[in-house]
Amino acid sequence: MMKREDMEQRKYKHLIFDIDGTLLDTEKTGVLSLQKSVKELMGKDMTYDELYPYFGIPTMVVAQKMGFEDVEAAAHSWEKNFQELMYLIVPFDGVSEMLPRLREMGFKLGVVTSRSCFEFNYDPRLSQWKDLFETVITSDDSLRHKPWPDPLLAYMSRSGATAEECIYFGDTDYDFECARGAGIDFALADWRNRGFQGIPAQYRFSSVEDIMAISRWPLAVGY
Repeated sequence: MMKREDMEQRKYKHLIFDIDGTLLDTEKTGVLSLQKSVKELMGKDMTYDELYPYFGIPTMVVAQKMGFEDVEAAAHSWEKNFQELMYLIVPFDGVSEMLPRLREMGFKLGVVTSRSCFEFNYDPRLSQWKDLFETVITSDDSLRHKPWPDPLLAYMSRSGATAEECIYFGDTDYDFECARGAGIDFALADWRNRGFQGIPAQYRFSSVEDIMAISRWPLAVGY
């Protein structure tokens, strides 16, 4: 892991964010809705901790990995249950203040998410931030999804950014593998202080306030 002083020497232009588990606290909604679908379709009682590793992975991928007999029906069930529990979703503390501040500082903000375009566009919790993001890549924008690098490669292709100009903020191993495959630096958003020692991220943040220390980074302006 790079030291903070090393980070401050890198001239990032594009700050790219995952959504679920990074900007929005969707963990409880995601895991509990999957738990309900597993019970309904497979008749199994799985614990929260057993299902947590599937959080943040595209719906169809999870349905396949878990061995549902009808993958499409499982995905539909999970999405339905997710919608019913969306009232549990809230932005992480400080995110709503952080994003406009980073934009004011001259950084280009972007999103690379496992959500579909529909899921991104019609989530009312994201409406306040949409104008802040210059480039958004959803699961509809690449044939392969995280952990493959394709979503971040699509981001660079669409935005014109180079890997050296980008840093990706995420909260899962899938996010890290996506960034590593694309040659992009990765910052782990560990808001719950889980540790995630198995994720060899270049940088680790335990609070949004830590990210705001980015104000000391040497921004490459004039682009």
